[in-house]
Amino acid sequence: MTAALFKRSIRDLQVWCSSCMVAFAGSEPIGVLIGAKRSSATLIHRIAVHPDHLRQGHGRHLLTSLGSKLAILGPPRIIAEVPEMLAHACDLFSKSGYVQEAVLTDYVVDVEARDAEPIADRYVIPVTVDDLVANGLLGKGDPLVCWERSVETLTARKDDIAGLAVATDEEIEAYILYIKDGDIVALRSLIADSGARLQQLLSRIPPRTFQLPKVHPSELSQDSLEKLGFRAVGAHRFFAGKAQAQ
Repeated sequence: MTAALFKRSIRDLQVWCSSCMVAFAGSEPIGVLIGAKRSSATLIHRIAVHPDHLRQGHGRHLLTSLGSKLAILGPPRIIAEVPEMLAHACDLFSKSGYVQEAVLTDYVVDVEARDAEPIADRYVIPVTVDDLVANGLLGKGDPLVCWERSVETLTARKDDIAGLAVATDEEIEAYILYIKDGDIVALRSLIADSGARLQQLLSRIPPRTFQLPKVHPSELSQDSLEKLGFRAVGAHRFFAGKAQAQ
């Protein structure tokens, strides 16, 4: 992580400097925790310990110190989205009292230029994050989404996000949002149509390989995504804990 990316994460993810900590051995920095804070929870965005100082309790001490602070200042809920391949990190959270609440699946899809069958009396229109928020289609009541694709993050990054929607004269029925030259960040149909509207939208975005990271099981089912051409390529374990004074 560069200084520039760290500064941007303050804006995009609400990284909270007072929830960031450094562990020292004497005068030598040997560990770091970067926390992002919103009213609902604090996210452990990054936690790392120098390889020469692993398995000496430094990671757990960082988590405990943050928990003690948040027990006073709030919010009490602390979460982490840990890559499943990082077994030691997953073990750290489990042994520190965190509970695994879900598995978030990473997907990719190869979008090709193609014609999709039009849907009668429906239009494919450009749509923005602000349009969806104004129509009550992003935010409270949405399926659970990961931190980096939450409404707060999408709003912070809205200038980098393009989108399309299937709409009638009266309402939006499905939408897709994606980072220009980046990931798909939102994909949702409000109509039970076996994925026809989402297929229509996928056929209209720039052809390339897109990632759809950290999909919660309640957000989109694996079966529905596979029917749209997505394939699973990895997973994150979603851990949650409660701040406690030590």
